[in-house]
Amino acid sequence: MADLSGMQPVAFNCQGGLILNRSTFMMQPGEALELENFEPDIGGGYRRINGFSKYVSVVVPQTSSSSEKILMVATFGGKVMAARGTSIFQATPGGGSWTSIDSGRTNAGKYKFERYNFDGNDKIIVVDQTNAPTIFNTSFSATDVSDSSVAGAKHVVAFKNHMFYAGMSSTPQEVVFSEPFDEDGFNSGDGAGSIKVDDTIVGLKVFRDSLFIFCENRIFKMSGSSLSDFTVVPVTRKIGCINGFTIQEFAGDLIFLGPDGLRTVAGTARIGDVELGTISANVQSLFDENLSSADEFESIVIPNKTQYRIFFTKSTTDENATKGVTCVMKGQAFEFAELRGMKPSATDTFVSSGNVIVLHGGYENGYIYRQEQGNDFDGATILGKYRSPDMTFNDAGIRKHMERVILNYKPEAAIDADLFVRYDYESPTSARPAAYPLDSSQVVALYGSSTYGTPTYGGQSSPLIRQPVEGSGFAVALRVNDGGTSAPYSLKGFQLEYQLGARR
Repeated sequence: MADLSGMQPVAFNCQGGLILNRSTFMMQPGEALELENFEPDIGGGYRRINGFSKYVSVVVPQTSSSSEKILMVATFGGKVMAARGTSIFQATPGGGSWTSIDSGRTNAGKYKFERYNFDGNDKIIVVDQTNAPTIFNTSFSATDVSDSSVAGAKHVVAFKNHMFYAGMSSTPQEVVFSEPFDEDGFNSGDGAGSIKVDDTIVGLKVFRDSLFIFCENRIFKMSGSSLSDFTVVPVTRKIGCINGFTIQEFAGDLIFLGPDGLRTVAGTARIGDVELGTISANVQSLFDENLSSADEFESIVIPNKTQYRIFFTKSTTDENATKGVTCVMKGQAFEFAELRGMKPSATDTFVSSGNVIVLHGGYENGYIYRQEQGNDFDGATILGKYRSPDMTFNDAGIRKHMERVILNYKPEAAIDADLFVRYDYESPTSARPAAYPLDSSQVVALYGSSTYGTPTYGGQSSPLIRQPVEGSGFAVALRVNDGGTSAPYSLKGFQLEYQLGARR
């Protein structure tokens, strides 16, 4: 048995997220050089993500081809709505059939929608870049907006009891708004009107009592409550939005994809003023890699996790290789991770009675899925990866003989992962010990409590795995690879214990 009497301990918490813009020498031990299908946990650490499963057991009917992607998914009236091909359908979650509620539509682009209530009755309006905007009530009867000025709208949003439309092909710089309380009334004498900006509109979003108009190269803000006092002022003429499907309200702000990565439109203490901020510098290489190659972008927000997800979809990329980025607001900082294995063509987040429902439509197979469900990607294994920076423990000139790694983690069930210890920047000439299976049988009870109401490994809530390790080097890094289908768990922190060797 090794003599542990002279062991040097170094401990660190898992925090800071994925860092790709700094040298491994400049990183903090708790940051991650790789973080794939782990998410920064608002409770601390890095948590292996949940999976997704079918929200409706049968495929959305195709119109002419099985390759037709889902163009819209939306939760409304206790049902789920989906558009595919030239039809719109509704189904009961978990049910076994889809009912057509609007068919024979001209082939359309991706849909946007708005849930609203002007008169005490819940409604949803959809636009698809081609057809007239269509209104559905909770009985799912369809009514088309009759005015030709908004036919083929790409964007729709309710603001101050008016319905706003934009993105018409003949008027790409114009916002048209309806009469108050009437999404299909366009008489200027009754309060309808239009506003023109000097750039092509890519998205509309209501935020903090204002309507933000996102354009290709500019952003505008509309204030006021009616035709008589609506005013539009520029937020910036220097930055625009790459794609309107990336705009979300997130963490008390608006987030969107700009030409240089993710940005926010942040409210300031100055009334009526805003400031712009770039937040994705730490992972900008992921955006640079995917901005030019992606065919489509999608995004969702998971509010109970203060989490934003953006997906880069390319038609020729297999689902298991499709990438995305997770952004989590922790305190006043943003932490990032990489997603892999989800290929959405449409998304929706809906909160009902405190339950967060996150949906996406399959790009290739016509199913509707619910995220944050289960421990696999509809039967496919979730491949999770974590890699620490290369750590020298403040002295790159002394060899460290590693003796033990102690992992602090929070389980939700049995852990199924491997620990790797790598030396000297993973040089092919350095020691490369075999994988150490993270063995839950080693877990010790710390507090005698339970996890999520079920005793786990003796009833502890913060278990430790004490893993003897081998090898030596001047720098050491840790890897955790998860290739199982066990329940998620959070990597909270590590303690590395080593003996000092010779100086080089």
